[in-house]
Amino acid sequence: MPRWIFPLIIVLVLAVILEIYTFQALKTISKSKFLRYGFLLISVAAYVNFLLIMLNYSRSDGQTPKFQMAVGVLLTVLVPKLVILMILFGEDVYRLVLKAIATISNTDTQPLVGRRKFVSQVALGLAAIPFVSFIYGIVQGKYNYKVIKYQLSFKDLPAAFDGYTITQISDIHSGSFTNKKKIQYGVDLINEQKSDLMLFTGDIVNNKADEMDNWIDVFSKLEAKEGKYSILGNHDYGDYMDWEKPEDKIKNFQDVKDIHQKIGFDLLLDEHRYIEKDGQRIALLGVENWGKGFNQAGDLQKASAKIKKEDFKILMSHDPSHWQEKVKNDDFNYHLTLSGHTHGLQVGIEIPGFIKWSPSKYVYKQWAGLYEEFGRFINVNRGFGYHAFPGRVGIWPEITVIELKKG
Repeated sequence: MPRWIFPLIIVLVLAVILEIYTFQALKTISKSKFLRYGFLLISVAAYVNFLLIMLNYSRSDGQTPKFQMAVGVLLTVLVPKLVILMILFGEDVYRLVLKAIATISNTDTQPLVGRRKFVSQVALGLAAIPFVSFIYGIVQGKYNYKVIKYQLSFKDLPAAFDGYTITQISDIHSGSFTNKKKIQYGVDLINEQKSDLMLFTGDIVNNKADEMDNWIDVFSKLEAKEGKYSILGNHDYGDYMDWEKPEDKIKNFQDVKDIHQKIGFDLLLDEHRYIEKDGQRIALLGVENWGKGFNQAGDLQKASAKIKKEDFKILMSHDPSHWQEKVKNDDFNYHLTLSGHTHGLQVGIEIPGFIKWSPSKYVYKQWAGLYEEFGRFINVNRGFGYHAFPGRVGIWPEITVIELKKG
C-alpha cells in the first residue's frame, strides 16, 4: 500500500468535518442555495484535483509545479475552513456546557439562534483573511522580492574590507518556477545591489539537474564585482526521490554541481577561498549540507584545514542548525555564517520592529534574519524561490545585502 494512503484518509475525514461546519455556517447566514452549494462545489473540485494528482504521482518525478499547485489550491481551501471549525466548534462546546448546566439545575436555556448567526458571521469573516492571503501568495506573493540590508561591525575585520558588501541569495529551487519574466525581475533586482561579492547558500534545484535547463540563461546574468561563490543544499543531492538506478542519482548529483560553473559560481565543497583586497584578505569557507538529524555531509574541519584561526572568516552552510549545533561554539571563531534552508516556511507574519512569527520558529531556533551570539553572527536568508507550497504569505522572497564595517 502506498505510504501516502493513510495520511490521505486522515485528510479526507478532516475535509468532511470541515465541509459540514462550513456548510452550516453559510446556511446560518444565508438562505441562498447557490452560495452554499457553490462553495461546496469549489471544495470538491480541489479535493478531486489533489486526489487525481496523488494517484498519478511518482517520487521519480519529484515535486513538479503541477503537484505544488494542487497542494497550494488544497491549502487555500482547507486553512480558512480550519478557522471556521475552531470558532464554531468552540461555540458548540459552549452550547453543550449551557445545556448541561440547565439540565442539572432544571432550568430553561435561552434560544441562541441570533448568537449562532453572529458567531458564523465572525467565523466566515476571519476565514476570509487566510483565503485571500493564500490566493495573493500563490499569484503574486512568491515574486514579492524584498532587499534586506544589514551593516555588521567587527573589531578584527581587515581595514581594506571596511565597507565591503556581500549579496546573499539562497534556495532558488528552479524546479518550482513557471514565470520567466518574474524571475528575471528578481535577478535584475539582485544585480542592482552592485555588491562586491555574491554568495549563494544552496538548493539550486528541487531534485533534478535538468530543472535548471530553462533558467541557465537567466541566472548566468548574475553579477558581482569580485566573484560569485556557492554551496550545496539538502535538495541538491537528489535524496527526496526514487531513482531507477543508483548511477542515475550519481550522475544527477554531478550534473547539479556542474550547474554552478555554468552560471559563473565557484562551488565550494568543504573548501575555502581567500578574498584579497589591497594586500589584506578574509577567508571564505563553504561546507556541504549539514543538518541536525539528516544529511550531515559537511565537514567543517576539512574546510578550515588550510586557514588560520586569526583569519577573518565567513562561512557558508546551508542549514542553520549547523550553526546552532556546531559552529557558534567553535573556538576557531567563525565571524559570520550565511544560511538558508528554512524559507521561513513561506507562511507567517512579519512587521519589522513589531512582530516576526512563523511556524518555522518551532523547528529552527534561527529561522529567518540575523542572529548574534558570542559576537558571532548568522544570517538565515528566507530564500529566493519556493518549494512544496507554490506561494509565499507574509514571508517574502529575500535578497540580503550585508555591509562589513571595521568597528
